[in-house]
Amino acid sequence: MSFIALVSLVVRDYDEAIAFYTGALGFELVEDTDRGNSSRWVVVRPPGGTGGTGLLLARAKDDTERASVGAQTGGRVGFFLHTDDFARDRARMSAAGVRFLEEPRYEPYGTVAVFEDLYGNKWDLLEPQ
Repeated sequence: MSFIALVSLVVRDYDEAIAFYTGALGFELVEDTDRGNSSRWVVVRPPGGTGGTGLLLARAKDDTERASVGAQTGGRVGFFLHTDDFARDRARMSAAGVRFLEEPRYEPYGTVAVFEDLYGNKWDLLEPQ
């Protein structure tokens, strides 16, 4: 095994999730395939991430799944987005409406700030040292 290919992220709506992840975060839409019965196979990933982990955007189908939207990691930071230019990407994301929950922190491992996706899931934007 060489890498984790996909991580499933439960979303309210395919199109609003695609718009956020491609527009605000700058991800690439890798696949959007109709599977019938209002189901789609939707994969996004950071640009150039052909060998890395992608997000499978899975639309919530019932009340249990809808209740997990935005809370899949119990309120903890659950996703870690690496960058090679923290200032550039933070500025671009902020201009696109991404809400950062803190000012940048300078830690021994790199520059980091927590932000929320459109559902309230917490992410770290991290430029490793």
